[in-house]
Amino acid sequence: MNVVLKIKILGAGCSRCDTLERMTRKAVEEMQLEAMVEKVGDIEEILRYSVLRTPALVINEKVIFSGVVPVMSELKSLLFNLAAKE
Repeated sequence: MNVVLKIKILGAGCSRCDTLERMTRKAVEEMQLEAMVEKVGDIEEILRYSVLRTPALVINEKVIFSGVVPVMSELKSLLFNLAAKE
């Protein structure tokens, strides 16, 4: 598989972080995207992204948003648009 999107969910285990991870994995699977999804819980690594609130979504090393959990349709639209650019 040729990975187009490298997705990281930043969060130290809060329920919203877990929800964003589940939603992201489900969206990637349903959309059949070429993506690698990784959960990052290490505080030191999270701080490297200058994120003040979690959960945060990082795609291809760019912070897309932090502190929110979008609705599924919004997440899928975002992933679709980013994958189309790659």
